[in-house]
Amino acid sequence: MMMKNTRSYIFTIIFSGLFALVFGCGKKAQTSGDTITPVTPVTPVTPVKTDVSMWLTMPDQSQLLRKQNIALLFNSTANQNSSITVDTTQTFQNIDGFGFALTGGSAYLLNHLPDATKASLLNELFSSDSTSIGISYIRITIGASDMSASTFSYDDVAGDVTLQNFSLDMEKTDLIPILQKIIAINPNIKILACPWSAPAWMKDSNSFSGGSLKPENFSVYANYFVKYIQGMQAAGITIDAITPQNEPLNPSNNPAMVMQSVDEASFVKNNLGPAFQAASIKTKIIVYDHNCDHPEYATDILADNAASAFVDGSAFHLYAGNITSLLGVHNAYPNKNIYFTEQATFAGGNFGGDLAWHLSNLIIGATRNWSRNVIEWNLASDPNNGPHTNGGCSTCLGAVTIGTSVTRNVSYYIIAHASKFVKPGAVRIASDENTLLNVAFKNPDGSKVLIVLNNTGASQTFNIKVNSKMVTSTLPIGAVATYKW
Repeated sequence: MMMKNTRSYIFTIIFSGLFALVFGCGKKAQTSGDTITPVTPVTPVTPVKTDVSMWLTMPDQSQLLRKQNIALLFNSTANQNSSITVDTTQTFQNIDGFGFALTGGSAYLLNHLPDATKASLLNELFSSDSTSIGISYIRITIGASDMSASTFSYDDVAGDVTLQNFSLDMEKTDLIPILQKIIAINPNIKILACPWSAPAWMKDSNSFSGGSLKPENFSVYANYFVKYIQGMQAAGITIDAITPQNEPLNPSNNPAMVMQSVDEASFVKNNLGPAFQAASIKTKIIVYDHNCDHPEYATDILADNAASAFVDGSAFHLYAGNITSLLGVHNAYPNKNIYFTEQATFAGGNFGGDLAWHLSNLIIGATRNWSRNVIEWNLASDPNNGPHTNGGCSTCLGAVTIGTSVTRNVSYYIIAHASKFVKPGAVRIASDENTLLNVAFKNPDGSKVLIVLNNTGASQTFNIKVNSKMVTSTLPIGAVATYKW
């Protein structure tokens, strides 16, 4: 562009340089068109002394997981505020972790980032340092999900009942390399794997979409799982748990497969459990993996003693039903674990509304109803909400959108408010079911975490009471805060 006033422009550059030299500006001036605007030096903020650290996310996104520089000091002075009493002596379930589904599409997008960007983003997501969000649990798919670019299984040779053509080669381009990088960052990451469908030729529909597993292929399919777990282990990837079928009552996705509870029970007790046992596989078997509106699917299997002997617990989604269904399953079978394995946020949603719904129902609701984890769907998508199969979810929003830049979306903050602070091995502890929705945890190192959501419609000032002391905090309308001490 031709300069309109060259002499004035040169003077501006010289003056700006002298200004930086004289006053010691530490930042490079920002350029815009024909002018140079000096950057105002940022005055360092001295951290105040506090007993309780607080991180805040606002529904208008004015603050996003921002640590607050305020003094939250325990004291014994009584006041008229409502209180959340945290009781460390009353404990509930242990916590395995919080995280996302690492779909095939997510792995593709992550793996095709420039190396430096990829390394930085993976560290931000999976490391446990102060600049990261500490994802500790991921869900991956056995074969394609609807958030894969195309449908496939690990043996698409029709009639190959001996599985001689079984191969994980499809995953060696993106998924396995990304998993290996994640494990290098967090060797203790827990991984849950589940299929959207058996190979099409094993099904009565002979298609990836719809249909059910043929009874004559139950044993073949059990061996398919064994080969999968062994193959992933050979790549240095330990599968902590599997579910036999994602959304077994949903025939409409692509891929999808229907598996009624009686069939899943038969598969587990007669095929999958014995196959794992024979191969000395310690991977947990978790049943159901579908919505909270049919908890009887899980309890029907757990009531079958032969099947239940192989089952660690049951998994749930919340596209239908009520999160309190988890409590009913726990109460009926308290020796079996509860997991929350999927919930999506969608393109076009409202940040504040999604933040409140997922915090109240999942981070707070699922864990208060005995879930050991919370997994959101899914980790990464492109600006068009892909990749996805033909007929797959076209509106599912990733925790991050990967395009020409990386954008952090609402589920990133939903999970981060727990994953950054609640460490694997933590235990849920008692906290009052106050006007403000909340849940509390005690970490293995003894630190305590309280997550609070203000969905009351008014700003709330309240106390956090621990033993004989308390600290007072204010939470704006629609905001979520994580407190740690």
